[in-house]
Amino acid sequence: MDVARDAASDVDRAPAPVSQDSGRWGLPWGVWVLAAVVFLLEMLVGPRYGLFRDEYYYLACADHLAWGYVDQPPLSIAVLAAVKAVLGDALWAVRLVPALLGSLLVLLGGRLARALGGGRFARLLAALAVAVAPLYLGHAGYYSMNSFDLVFWATAALLVARLTPNQPHTRRFALLGLVLGLGLLNKISVLFFGAGLAVALVLTPLRRLLLRPGPWLAAGLAGLIFVPHVLWQAAKGWPTREFIENATRHKNLALGPVAFFLGQLPELHPLNAALWLAGLAWLLFASRARPYRALGIVYLVAFAILALQHSKAYYLGPAYPPLLAAGAVVVEGLRWRFLRPVVVSVWLLAGVAVAPFATPLLPVDTFIAYQKALGQTPQQEERSALGPLPQFFADRFGWEQLTDVVATAYRSLSPDEQARAIIVTRNYGEAGALRYLGRRFGLPPAVSQHNSFYFWGPGRETADVAIIVGMDPESLRDSWTSIEVAGRLQSPYAMPYEQRWPVLVCRGLKLPLQDAWRRGRHFI
Repeated sequence: MDVARDAASDVDRAPAPVSQDSGRWGLPWGVWVLAAVVFLLEMLVGPRYGLFRDEYYYLACADHLAWGYVDQPPLSIAVLAAVKAVLGDALWAVRLVPALLGSLLVLLGGRLARALGGGRFARLLAALAVAVAPLYLGHAGYYSMNSFDLVFWATAALLVARLTPNQPHTRRFALLGLVLGLGLLNKISVLFFGAGLAVALVLTPLRRLLLRPGPWLAAGLAGLIFVPHVLWQAAKGWPTREFIENATRHKNLALGPVAFFLGQLPELHPLNAALWLAGLAWLLFASRARPYRALGIVYLVAFAILALQHSKAYYLGPAYPPLLAAGAVVVEGLRWRFLRPVVVSVWLLAGVAVAPFATPLLPVDTFIAYQKALGQTPQQEERSALGPLPQFFADRFGWEQLTDVVATAYRSLSPDEQARAIIVTRNYGEAGALRYLGRRFGLPPAVSQHNSFYFWGPGRETADVAIIVGMDPESLRDSWTSIEVAGRLQSPYAMPYEQRWPVLVCRGLKLPLQDAWRRGRHFI
C-alpha cells in the first residue's frame, strides 16, 4: 500500500465530526436517555418475578471466593462478593451491577457506530438497536457473568476498530490485553473473540502489526491474567471440561448450523436482523469498511466455532454490537433522510412489543395472556420440559414455596435430629435458594453435589439425617434405611422438573457420608 492509500485509509477511519449537541463520548443526548431508560427499567420492574435460579447460586459462590468454579471463572463472583460486602444481598443490590452494565452496553453501541465513522443518527440507531435486543435487555435484568461478557466483547471490538496497520498501537494493545484477560477471568468464551482476532490479523492489512510487539503484548498480558484460573482448573482436575462435556451430551439441545443461525433472530430481535446482516455485509465487502474488516471476521470465526459445537443460540450474543453499529452506519448512508424519524419510531415500537419477553414488565398472568395473544409458546434450549413460562422466567418462581416445605420438614425433626441433619438438594438452584431464603427459618445451609457446591462438602460430617430435595426416592433406597415423604413443591409457574419429586426426610445412612457424597457428584 503506497503513502497516498495509507492516508486515504486514515481519512476513512476517522470518525465523523461530533455535532455541538452531542454529549460526552461524542454521543447524542438521545443515546444517554436510552441508557438511563434501560437502567431504570431493570431496577424498577426487574424485581417483579424475584431472584433467578442462577443468582441464588452465585450468591452462594460469593461466600466461597476462589480462582474458579465448576461452571465459570471468578471475576463476576468476586464483584458480587464486593457488592454483598458494601450493599448487602437484597434483590435491588444484586441487580444494580447488571443494570449498570446494560446501560453501558447501550453507550458502547453508540460509541462503536462513532468509531466506524457514523454520525449522530447512526450512533442513536446503534444504541437503540442494542437497547431493544431481547437478549441484551434480559442479561441486564439479572446477575450473571453474561452481562459482563457483553461489555468486555464490545470494549474489545471498540479497541480493534481503532487499529491501523501503520501505527504500533502499543498502549492500545496493552489495554486490549487487559480487557481480554479480564474477559477470560469472567467467561472463557472470550477465547472466541481472541481466535477471531488472530484470524483477522492474518487475513487483513493489520497483519503488519504482527511484526510489532503490540499483538504479542496483548496476548501475553491476557494469558498472564488468566493463569490463576488455569492453575485452579488443573488443581481441581479440570472440572469445567467435564461440565461442558456433560452439558453438551445430556442437557442442551443440539442445534445444527441452520438452527443456530435462525436462533439468532429472536435473541437479537427480528427487526435487528436487517441491521446486523447489512452491517456484516458492509464490514466484509464495502471498500469504506476495509479498515474495520477485522470485526466482521471476528464474528464469522465465533459463529463457526459455536455452530460446530452445537451451542445455544445466545452464546453468540456478544458478537453483535459491532454488526448492529455497522448496520446503523449503512442506514445512515441512505439518502432517505426524511425517513429517519420513522425508522427510530419503528424500532422503539418493536422494542416495546418484545420487551415483556426479556424483562418482567407485566404481571405473570398478564404476560402469559400476552404471550398467547401473540401466538408465542416458550422455546426450549434445554431438554427439560417447560410449563406456561419460558425457563428464563420460570426459574424465578417456586423458591418461596420450596423453602416453606423444607422448613416444615425441618421443624418436624426432634431437636437431636435437627442437630444431626443436613439439607441436600439435586441442583445448585435449590441449594442456593434454600441458603438464601432459609435464613429466616434458621435452617442449616443447604448443600448439593451439583457443580461448585460439590467442592464445598456436605457440611456436618457426622450427619445421619437428611432432608433431600429433587431426587427420586427409589434411587435413595440403597443409601438410607428410612425414607419419608414430607411434602412437595406446588407452584404453577415453576419449572416442571422442580415439582417432579417430593421433599424427603431420610434417616439411617448406610454408608460413610463422604462415600455417599463422592458418589453423587455431578457437573452439568
